Amino acid sequence: MGARILGFAGSTRAASVNRVAAQAALAGAEAAGGEVTWLELRDYPLPLYDGDLEANEGFPDNVIALKDLFDAHDGLVIGCPEYNSSITPLLKNTIDWVSRPIEGRPPLHAFAGKVAGLVSASGGALGGLRGLVHVRAILGNIGVTVIPQQRAVGGVAGKIADGAITDDDTLKSLMLVGARTADVAAALKAQA
Repeated sequence: MGARILGFAGSTRAASVNRVAAQAALAGAEAAGGEVTWLELRDYPLPLYDGDLEANEGFPDNVIALKDLFDAHDGLVIGCPEYNSSITPLLKNTIDWVSRPIEGRPPLHAFAGKVAGLVSASGGALGGLRGLVHVRAILGNIGVTVIPQQRAVGGVAGKIADGAITDDDTLKSLMLVGARTADVAAALKAQA
């Protein structure tokens, strides 16, 4: 059986170009034999991470649901919008909550040993590349193997229409990230 790959974007915007990019990459994971799941972070609203809130009230139900969802997958395909040359607050907050230790599960259980493929898209020439550097560093520090292949799609306005990638080379490059993520995750799963 292939690896289970969870795809999502660090944006809840209805017309998010990073959602489109991540979904294209996830299609590549599926084409490579991965069992894929799409996650909308909008469906799991979270408060800003606060250690006092965690200590006094425990984990919000959506944190537990996300932890379970991450635990059930071998790899991640993430569409990473760039805000001011860095990671979005939504994506960082999700990582912060899901990475918190919980009784009965190993440290960093939702991330350690997983494989991730990163994509981004923007209207600018760099396509969100600067933000990918930060996401890669954060994930690497919590035990995720981030594949070297990534794709930052610049000038995205001319490459997406009606919620789909219209440029063949862009689509192929995004699907390659997903396929490589699924392949590496499957290889690591087979070794476990």
